[in-house]
Amino acid sequence: MVTPHSRERRRLLALVGDHIVDHGVNNVSLSSLARTVGSNNRMLLYYFGSKEELLDEASLAALERFPGIHHLMGELDDDGPADVLLERAWTRIADKRNRPFLQLFFELFTLHMRHSERNDEYFRRIANQWPEGVARLLVREGFDPQTAEECSVAVVALWRGLQISLLAGADPDELRVAHQRALASILAPVSTR
Repeated sequence: MVTPHSRERRRLLALVGDHIVDHGVNNVSLSSLARTVGSNNRMLLYYFGSKEELLDEASLAALERFPGIHHLMGELDDDGPADVLLERAWTRIADKRNRPFLQLFFELFTLHMRHSERNDEYFRRIANQWPEGVARLLVREGFDPQTAEECSVAVVALWRGLQISLLAGADPDELRVAHQRALASILAPVSTR
């Protein structure tokens, strides 16, 4: 059952999500967020507990605006060879339309690092979510579970590094080539099976 409480919480999340995608989180205060969404500090804390929790949940709500990234792990469950699916995943991540979300991701990461002790759940999610999806694909491809887990961490680390280069203005075509070469190296264990 959708209650007025849950409707208002979802409404606030959507508004904060829209705001942080458009304006970022650098120097954002709880008060400025409250004013932007037509609320107040007390209500935002009531619904979300802390500014960090609000920004974390709002970023997840904002992710829905970027279907190429939002559905990325589900697409790794499609039929096809691992290298093809992982190349497609990088193409989706690097799509110009996703740059605002990538910028937000790294801004939030930095913000959460300042209070890492309060943000265990945030870091657990970003450390595990994508590697788990990649590992499932690699196990399906024939990797043993341990190797799949190790390689999945390498793939996601590759993506994170390339995302930083992309946001810093590196040539997307050069990054695509770098991705292909690094991915071939990471996936080499499967070719020796």
